[in-house]
Amino acid sequence: MSSNIVLTVDVREGTGKGAARAARREDLVPGVVYGGKLGPVSVNLRGNEIRKALLGGNFLSHMIELDHEGKRQTVIARDIHFHPVSDKAMHIDLFRVDEDTKIKVNVSVNFINEDACPALKRGGVLNIVRHDVELLCPAGSIPESVEVDLTGLDIGDSVHISSVKLPKGMKPTITDRDFTIATLQGSRAVLTDAEEDTDATPAEPEAIKQKGDEA
Repeated sequence: MSSNIVLTVDVREGTGKGAARAARREDLVPGVVYGGKLGPVSVNLRGNEIRKALLGGNFLSHMIELDHEGKRQTVIARDIHFHPVSDKAMHIDLFRVDEDTKIKVNVSVNFINEDACPALKRGGVLNIVRHDVELLCPAGSIPESVEVDLTGLDIGDSVHISSVKLPKGMKPTITDRDFTIATLQGSRAVLTDAEEDTDATPAEPEAIKQKGDEA
């Protein structure tokens, strides 16, 4: 996935809390660019550009281009600190990447074909264990989501990561177990109906007439 987020940056000369507070007063967001073959660099980013990027909803799952005096560099946002009251971005850590750099990223899980799921048709419940999964994938190919197909799943079935078709070149970071993403469970109404069927009193067999009982 190519970047569609471009942020203007300036190298921040001063370091420490004083320089960071001064930057915020000018509607700038302090940050650090690190990773790759170069050392860490303190930068300031434009507050309005950060707010626009955050509103897009994909800030943490897209490659970002940093524009410094006409020269561009691709990065991934690794951490954002927000103000506890105003929710304004206070500091951003940016990691240098290219399209083939393998990174760890959390990708949301999207469940599809619910209308073809016998468990849900019978009144069952989808119990989501993981709303996202951490994948190791190329920075230039981060998927919007991972799709889990519910077709044919019935009550008592489980969805494990091994049954999910991941995009090419991607794999889960958890490799020591086949972890569960979701389970299909019976709702209380379904379970009650089943219990009533089980507890029903069987019909009495016909009485066997003993010899000599008839007149």
